[in-house]
Amino acid sequence: MPPLLSRRHMLTLLGLSPVFAAHKMSMAAANAEIGFGDLYSKISVLGLEFSEKLKGLVGKPVTMGGFMAPPLKAEAAFFVLTEIPMSICPFCSSDSDWPDNIVVIYLDEKQTFVQPSTRIEVSGVLEMGSWTDPETGFVSRLRIRDAKYWVA
Repeated sequence: MPPLLSRRHMLTLLGLSPVFAAHKMSMAAANAEIGFGDLYSKISVLGLEFSEKLKGLVGKPVTMGGFMAPPLKAEAAFFVLTEIPMSICPFCSSDSDWPDNIVVIYLDEKQTFVQPSTRIEVSGVLEMGSWTDPETGFVSRLRIRDAKYWVA
């Protein structure tokens, strides 16, 4: 019975591993990386002002890390990404109450969620401006749509 992988096949696979790693890195490089410190340029009497970097990324794919706030439902198509782990959901009643360290994430499909203390990465399309979700009444100023997330 011949071996499952010959020495030649094994060496070929090992030789291709840098190609696979480079492909994964190029996929991540396609998205602009943003952090919570990149979101706002200043806080004035008129409230939070979005940064120029953020304004330039509207409508483009981005990747961002943080923590998942406890969701309103066990399974949903959105959650709130927070800068630090939270034990309660930072549900806002108006965009004037909008905290400077959260982003609403709208997933491409309903999912179950991870524990609030688990660091995650999110990628999707950046959207900015006041918007009220017609289904939940949740008001947001900053969103990532068509998103996917994974444990960091």
